[in-house]
Amino acid sequence: MSTTPHHESNRKFYDRISAAYDLLADSNEKTARLAGLKALAIQPGEKVLELGFGTGNEVIDLAELVGESGLVGGIDISPGMLAVTEKKLATKTLKAKLDLKVGDARQLPWGDGDFDAVYSSFTLELFPLEDIPTVLAECKRVLKPGGRLGGVSMATVKPGEKASMLEKAYIWMHRHFPHLVDCQPIDLEQFVRQAGFEIMQVVDMEIWTMPVRAVIGRK
Repeated sequence: MSTTPHHESNRKFYDRISAAYDLLADSNEKTARLAGLKALAIQPGEKVLELGFGTGNEVIDLAELVGESGLVGGIDISPGMLAVTEKKLATKTLKAKLDLKVGDARQLPWGDGDFDAVYSSFTLELFPLEDIPTVLAECKRVLKPGGRLGGVSMATVKPGEKASMLEKAYIWMHRHFPHLVDCQPIDLEQFVRQAGFEIMQVVDMEIWTMPVRAVIGRK
């Protein structure tokens, strides 16, 4: 699959901020990320793939959960993020096997049925809406039968609910200045359902009055 201008722009952006990403985003996103990880219920010995592993915080958490008999794979668009992750991993003693790659989640470099679970947090909403079904189809392909998909994302407001002023401002900024505000709220539950997953659990949260949703699906 060819690299698009959007893909290349995202790669350069995350390379630039990789060293400071934990300070910029982790403190706000951590609670939601951990809630999604808990809902995915990773077990010892499982093989788990993370999309958009960023600075490696969840790689470490996942490695501790799967243990020495498990494996954590990961893919990220940014070589800078991989460098930060590898530096962080060098300070840890993790027994799980690790397989981290720089690449495009629209074309995963793993085989059919390689993983028990796929996890992503604040990643799918970075893709153009038309690319999200492609990414989820790839997730489904690399999952074993009965495998689980866990995603955490900025969420669209539910029907009948009013968007906060911050939510409205964020959406406006993304629409008019996508190079500054790179992600957008998405209906993750609908995307996961349309990709053919059985919805197992939905967890609603918020960050600074903006809705966040964790969705767990089964292949």
